[in-house]
Amino acid sequence: MLFDDYRHFEHKFPEPQYLGAKNRLVPWITQYIPVGVKTAIDAFAGSQSVAFFFKQSGFKTVSNDFLSFNNQIGKALIENRSVHLDELDVAMLFSLSPDKAKFSLMEEQFSGVFFECDEARFLDNFRANVESLDNPFKRALALAVMSRSLTRKITMGHFAHTQALVYAANPDRIKRNRSLVRPVKDIFTEILPSYNAAVFDNGQDNASICANILDVLPKFPPADLIYFDPPYCDSHADYQGFYHLLETFTEYWRDLRFVNGIRRYEPQRFSGFDKKTDVLASFGKLGDLSSDIPHWILSYNNRSYPGIDELKTILSKHRDVRVEAKTYLSGRGGKGSVAGSKEIIFVCSPKTAVFMPSITAGKEAV
Repeated sequence: MLFDDYRHFEHKFPEPQYLGAKNRLVPWITQYIPVGVKTAIDAFAGSQSVAFFFKQSGFKTVSNDFLSFNNQIGKALIENRSVHLDELDVAMLFSLSPDKAKFSLMEEQFSGVFFECDEARFLDNFRANVESLDNPFKRALALAVMSRSLTRKITMGHFAHTQALVYAANPDRIKRNRSLVRPVKDIFTEILPSYNAAVFDNGQDNASICANILDVLPKFPPADLIYFDPPYCDSHADYQGFYHLLETFTEYWRDLRFVNGIRRYEPQRFSGFDKKTDVLASFGKLGDLSSDIPHWILSYNNRSYPGIDELKTILSKHRDVRVEAKTYLSGRGGKGSVAGSKEIIFVCSPKTAVFMPSITAGKEAV
């Protein structure tokens, strides 16, 4: 590299398959980062693509998401400085676990829904072995890579439908996506090197947090910039519905109910940005809690609630706001990213002080 400042960009973010992921929009979003930022927060980190850019940029990075499987990606790629999964780790993960009898959740809940029995048993065995890894970052990498492998395995890359096995038996679909019939073990082995290669040390003490941002924001250390990418209410906000299986696999619940055809867990957790009844108050609270952070960038969509003007009014109570837009030329899944819809960026800067000369000062000038 010509300049030391860019050395971290040699590490590439592993391509996600996640509704609302901002990896393809990172160059557009990050052009609005002001000069002088040293510490940045990604408040709704999701796939971690923006947090990864912050880390590449040398910022001290705090990544937060209230879903555990997203948090594990953050631990693996944002908080992790140098730990990789090696061949011995992988061999252990694929070996028969002595604790296998205690791990049967995938087989019990998802055989015949998303997986054949042998694949579900493999996943249970793998999950049992994750607990035997001797390092939290190795465990995070194992879970992050397996979550990505499962979105490769299932048609459409999410778990809000019941057609996975039907599609996996369709020759036309198999021609388009061989991963439908590949063992998830093979997919994991194939993509692991890209995750190992994405681990690097940017010289900062970065952190990945798993919490509702409205609960933990007051506890964060001072920051120069915060990036918000909340669920787009009334658009594609139901991440727990789309990715419930990944959350179940990560948490490995034994005390929740699993309901309907897709076996989604209940009770669900709510961020405050998922429902129309909550979202206005949540944006107001978010603005109040972020008052000490000078610069905000907020991603949004023109098909979401509240509308662009109403949200700008809420944000303008705290910051000078300008709105930028980018039109989707093709659909990427979800109501909010159909062709013709617009991705919106609210660029929020400290309010400009307005100087009003006094009447006395004006008379003296005369």
